[in-house]
Amino acid sequence: MSPPAPFLTAEWRELAMLNFAIAPETLAPYVPRGTELDLWNGTAYVSVVGFRFLATRVRGWRIPGHADFIEANLRMYVRRREGNETRRGVVFIRELVPRRAIAWVARWTYNEPYRALPMRQDIRLRTDGTPESVRYEWRRGARWEGLALCTSGTGAAAVVPGSEAEFITEHYWGYTRQRDGSTVEYRVTHPPWRVWEAAEARLDCDVEALYGAQFADALRMPPRSAFLAEGSSVTVFRPRVLPEGGA
Repeated sequence: MSPPAPFLTAEWRELAMLNFAIAPETLAPYVPRGTELDLWNGTAYVSVVGFRFLATRVRGWRIPGHADFIEANLRMYVRRREGNETRRGVVFIRELVPRRAIAWVARWTYNEPYRALPMRQDIRLRTDGTPESVRYEWRRGARWEGLALCTSGTGAAAVVPGSEAEFITEHYWGYTRQRDGSTVEYRVTHPPWRVWEAAEARLDCDVEALYGAQFADALRMPPRSAFLAEGSSVTVFRPRVLPEGGA
């Protein structure tokens, strides 16, 4: 069987990653069939991630007005076995984008939980060109919400093998539960990212209204960790439905 073809190419840049410890039982209903929770040192995590989505092409085509935008998502981490390989992946709980067409394509192709809202960004650089702070915002009703991060001022560094930063950034598969209960799997490729440590980070939103009351206890606490990943070019491949047994 030939591998799935590339579906989307883009650049993901300035990824602000706020990471929260959470009770595994809170995430159990979101684990797609055929996967299991992926833990780091025995702890389950969710991350709120904001980033710039640039130079987007779908099946090689650039869609005018939809190539450059920002996204903010809430995600969790899973894994599954494929033969002798352990595939570490991401499951999205909520994804926000500023264009309805983008949300529609993602829901139709992957059944991803996208929602379109007005969005804006604020990225400030130091005199040497390195990012000093980033903020990604969305508007629900009359209120702007968002996530913000200030870097520590030290240079970006490669993630340390076995570290929390490696666990968060290096998941190269996506898994999504479908309406019939099956699971689709898709591959995402990119080089390893360097990261800046955060001196300060915060999430400012109505957690219960946006994500659900089950996430309130975890996301109202300060993040367990936060950092800014520089990003890179990425390729997202077409999804495939996992066999009934998940292997």
